Amino acid sequence: MNKALGWAVALGLSLAAGGCGGGDGDEASSPSTTTSSGYSESLPPGFPTPKESTDNPLTDAKIALGRHLFYDPRMSVNQTMACASCHQPARAFSDGRPTSIGATGENHPRNAMSLTNVVYNATFNWANPGLATLHAQALIPMFGEFPVELGWSDREVEILDRFRHDPLYRQLFADAYPGESDPFDADRVAKAIAAFGSTLISGNSPYDQSTYQGNRNAMSEAARRGQELFFSERMECFHCHGGFNFSQAVSHSGITLAQAEFHNNGLYNINGTGDYPLSNRGLWEFTHRSADMGRFRAPTLRNIELTAPYMHDGSIATLEEVLDHYSRGGRLIAEGPLAGDGAKNPFKSELIVGFSLTTQEKQDVIAFLQSLTDWEFLCDPRFADPFGNFEAHSHCYQ
Repeated sequence: MNKALGWAVALGLSLAAGGCGGGDGDEASSPSTTTSSGYSESLPPGFPTPKESTDNPLTDAKIALGRHLFYDPRMSVNQTMACASCHQPARAFSDGRPTSIGATGENHPRNAMSLTNVVYNATFNWANPGLATLHAQALIPMFGEFPVELGWSDREVEILDRFRHDPLYRQLFADAYPGESDPFDADRVAKAIAAFGSTLISGNSPYDQSTYQGNRNAMSEAARRGQELFFSERMECFHCHGGFNFSQAVSHSGITLAQAEFHNNGLYNINGTGDYPLSNRGLWEFTHRSADMGRFRAPTLRNIELTAPYMHDGSIATLEEVLDHYSRGGRLIAEGPLAGDGAKNPFKSELIVGFSLTTQEKQDVIAFLQSLTDWEFLCDPRFADPFGNFEAHSHCYQ
């Protein structure tokens, strides 16, 4: 069985067809438990048990409903865009754009984050410290107006009626919410999508096979050399991208109080004052504290080779350029309205100090980052589009 997907597999995704449309593994051993909703969990080795939402317990039927809704363009006001439009399976559930575009054509200020292991996030979005559940996050693209994403505001009844009048969805909703006379409401839609998102667990990459499963040959020698560099004090990567999920901001059943971490990595320093672009200032937008200018959450690095472009605004195109940015200790923008030396940003994290890599060492670090790609997860049909509109990565057909 796919070990990376064991939890989702054990949940028994009974999916209907049809319709239109830290490196050291110290967090936990591989648990096998039973949740309050009666499901046996088999997590990837080295992974802790996710926190189960008390107001949204997982069921097979709810996950199946969520999968269909996630891929259905009827979720948007003009029926042109699904959740999967910004979270494509072929791109590790990101979209390949610097910043996303909503159903009505409005540009978004931020890059669509990968949904890999989203159930372990301590907070959601790039910089919102108060958005702490996947259920709450699912409502944001539905009802957000500035900018519009799916466009549910003032059109909720119309959109829900599309599903209410579809025989497939009448069955899916009835199965997901038994005993409800009318289960068609926005909150239940969001809960179903959150349930599906909770199953997107990736933990069977070559790195995992080598580190947690004892298969030393799963990683190349170059990747092993890159791993040593990544976890070294010389590069400092692991301080923000450590642990089983390669992210500092995690939550699971073994943590009593999840701590949200946000960092300024010297991407901008407009006019030398520490400023970031007006529409994209990170944690500052919520606190208005000068020290929070440009602070964003460090995302997971799992499946990172498929989620370009990088950073909160998609302004760095390749992993090689990401390493150049951190090697310099911040980005230099020589001219234009965003000009400034990010290395001198007064609010930059003290961990971003710069480093020097040889050409070979840089290639080794890239090889290590590529070893975090989990093809078994990315190609698993349980996470695929039931309508066939969003294809898996070409690797899955080889």
